[in-house]
Amino acid sequence: MSYTKANYTDGDEKAPGMYFLREELDCENLGFTVIEAESGWTGMEHDHDEGGQEEVYFLVEGAATMDVDGDEVTMAAGDVLRVAADASRQLTADEASTFVVAGAP
Repeated sequence: MSYTKANYTDGDEKAPGMYFLREELDCENLGFTVIEAESGWTGMEHDHDEGGQEEVYFLVEGAATMDVDGDEVTMAAGDVLRVAADASRQLTADEASTFVVAGAP
């Protein structure tokens, strides 16, 4: 089949409100995640240096701060942020927020 369709809530809920859809969509390289975060939610600090996966974070609604290699980057609804694979990142929802995250090597 040349396409796959899913609802994001069908994805693997790795943490409350964090839905991973790579497997649900049968993606070969692309990681795709939807995050519904409450105010004050903080994701884990991480990088993707080993796998070479850059990520793009799209803030659909809310407000957030992303710490990228020690730089605080503020995000408002509609902002899109690309983070290089080797950069350390940690996302914090400054208010209730919805994110779409896509990543690939």
